Amino acid sequence: MKYLGLIPARYGSSRFPGKPLAEIHGKSMIQRVYERSASVFGEACYVATDDERIAEAVRGFGGRVVMTSTAHRSGTDRCAEALDTIERESGQRFDVVVNIQGDEPFIAPRQLEQVRGCFDDPQTQIATLVKPFGADEDIFNENSPKVVLSISGEALYFSRSVVPFLRGAAREEWQGRHTYYKHIGLYAYRSEVLRAVTRLPQSPLELAESLEQLRWLENGYRIRVAVTDLESHAIDTPEDLQRILDLFAEELA
Repeated sequence: MKYLGLIPARYGSSRFPGKPLAEIHGKSMIQRVYERSASVFGEACYVATDDERIAEAVRGFGGRVVMTSTAHRSGTDRCAEALDTIERESGQRFDVVVNIQGDEPFIAPRQLEQVRGCFDDPQTQIATLVKPFGADEDIFNENSPKVVLSISGEALYFSRSVVPFLRGAAREEWQGRHTYYKHIGLYAYRSEVLRAVTRLPQSPLELAESLEQLRWLENGYRIRVAVTDLESHAIDTPEDLQRILDLFAEELA
């Protein structure tokens, strides 16, 4: 089984322009993501970008980069184009693509290995990670999608709302009476599935919740879910970056 690690990265961000190139103790954010990812995928690890400034930075630290269109609506779409380009130029064929968030400079290699391990099951089409909400976390935060799991460990639904609704219980009791899972935005897909889902039109559920994974479920694709005990630390704003720097101050010292 051959795995390809892809890190979609774009320069334009309304809340944090140039985010991939933000410096974190002497290294850019994208370099930190790349180094952790390459520790798992080796030479089969690439940054996929539409911006020459990011590409130049990646080449500068010795990373691999593939240029993609500026028209992509999502990292998934960018990964599909990158897969085609890399296979065409390298002559290699990859069985599974892992889509790694470019704004998580402290992603744990163990999480990458965990999502990759989902494909030990030949029936797995798509895989992702979830983590139980901590007691001090707000399950009602609409920016933190919730995931409902089947007994067999597949995703039944993703929602910005709190699902399931606990009938007969006060809202403040919900977290203590049920394990709610939050989505960790790390995806992996069999190559033929990645190509297929990016050709699908947006679906009603996807448009309602603004969650692209609902398009896949709505079209009959199955999403294998692995449960991690590790937190994710995505950076959306300069304030997020400062918070993460404070959190990892000891590791960066």
